[in-house]
Amino acid sequence: MKFFLKHIWIIASLFMVSSCEDFLNVNENPNVATQPPLAGLFAVGTYQTGLNHQRVAGSTSFYTQYFASPNAGLGNDVYEQVDLSGTWTSIYDVMTDIYDLIELANEGGSPEVAGAGKLLMATNLGLLADLWGDVPYSEAFTGLNIIPVYDNAQVIYNEIFALISAARSDLNASSSNTTLAKIAASDFILGGSKARWLQYSYALEARYKLHFSKGSSFDAAGILSAVSSAFQSNSDQAQVTKFEVRNPWAGVAINNANLVLGGWLSEQFIDALNGTTFGVVDPRLAKITTPLPDGSYAGTANGAGRKGDGTVKLECYLENSRAYASNNSPLYVFTLAELKFIEAETALASDRNRALSAFLAGVQAHMTDMGVSSTDADAYIEAAYPGLGAASLTLDMIMREKYVAMFLHPESWTDARRFNYQYKDFTLPANAELSEFIRRVQYPSVEITRNRQNVPIINTLTERLFWDN
Repeated sequence: MKFFLKHIWIIASLFMVSSCEDFLNVNENPNVATQPPLAGLFAVGTYQTGLNHQRVAGSTSFYTQYFASPNAGLGNDVYEQVDLSGTWTSIYDVMTDIYDLIELANEGGSPEVAGAGKLLMATNLGLLADLWGDVPYSEAFTGLNIIPVYDNAQVIYNEIFALISAARSDLNASSSNTTLAKIAASDFILGGSKARWLQYSYALEARYKLHFSKGSSFDAAGILSAVSSAFQSNSDQAQVTKFEVRNPWAGVAINNANLVLGGWLSEQFIDALNGTTFGVVDPRLAKITTPLPDGSYAGTANGAGRKGDGTVKLECYLENSRAYASNNSPLYVFTLAELKFIEAETALASDRNRALSAFLAGVQAHMTDMGVSSTDADAYIEAAYPGLGAASLTLDMIMREKYVAMFLHPESWTDARRFNYQYKDFTLPANAELSEFIRRVQYPSVEITRNRQNVPIINTLTERLFWDN
């Protein structure tokens, strides 16, 4: 964990400061920067936040049955207690940099940058909380404690909403020494647009308030109000489109083609699009993967492993020539489609006309992202939902389409848990380690080794997070 190592260095340094300070001052080079520039920290914060979504989805996409392992009874595919130390460390690494970004922006009178930093912090904190629940936060970055306590997940959620609110105030500040526009080249998610960062703040508010859909504190009015101030078009949405080398899903596809197997598509996901589950072929399927030699599409059964010996293509997988896995495919952080499905689900109980409008807009937004024509999109809606009207729209329809639109996004696992995995024909993996669907992940070994006294004890991966009860 980066903050752990950083704190060790800080404590060790304290023993040398008083005796060495005057000597070191004599040798200071005024031409050498003593702190990282905001632009550099902002570039790291935005880029790595985008990559963290892919890192998390590398595991959760098995739980949502977007992916299946080509080898039977393996890892995430069958709910083993896999070690996510790399994911944990990557998220805390970037949060450490974001903490410094916020501090330096505040010290330098740059509230716009501080506000964007707080939204980045809220985003990464949400990834942690929805995987593990209780996590270190309040003592994680100050340098005062190398074995930070774990904050309760409900407290973490309160902090997420507080960060969003504070970010909004910062972004609306009357002046800023370093504006987002000045460091736009360092913004890999929203292009240095203050307006889009403000929209993103409302989108995040809507996402995290939706997580309480099972409880009495569900704030439907607050969600719908936030949605109205969030993204208005696909061009507003939060996504990474420039990469150091390539989109990381492209790396998965290329590795798979070189027989380092990964990115195999689940039978559940393929059947939802190829006409097996719903009787309608979804035009997005051909945008995501290529057909088998006979022109059909088939996935791999979760937990069962692939068919055949690999000499003939019998199942579909991510490919470098298709959406999501081409070198320059966008890496989605928050899309207009997600926002519209949040609106549709929330409005369903109070304003069915609004819910229907948002539902159709969500489908169209994802079709647009996939490069499907509006004509084909309309034909799909007519075939999939004949005679659809405000009165006939159901939650099952909304969650069905959101499941497709959230392909390879970690938020989809939160949806699956909120929906109690009630997708049509959704079943436990073959050879599953659990007797019911997975609800959380185990704490990583890197944290158990370094902070054992504070790590919560998890007895089973069917334990539910506080918002999932």
